[in-house]
Amino acid sequence: MEVLKTILTVIFIIISLALTLIILMQESKSAGLGAISGAADTYWGKNKGRSMEGMLVRITKILVVLFVLTAIILNLGVF
Repeated sequence: MEVLKTILTVIFIIISLALTLIILMQESKSAGLGAISGAADTYWGKNKGRSMEGMLVRITKILVVLFVLTAIILNLGVF
């Protein structure tokens, strides 16, 4: 059981580092103020889900779920 706890701890650290990196790669929400002047009508504004920013948001959501699940498993005290 100690080996499983060590493996989960390593996975938890990797998820934490990946989550930090993905969050830092995202644009800030204040960069979207150009929508007032109509700059949001570009290709990337219309297809936000398919863009790099949309992909980063999707990966962030997945990593957050994995982070929380791993934290819960590690803190259950089963190991």
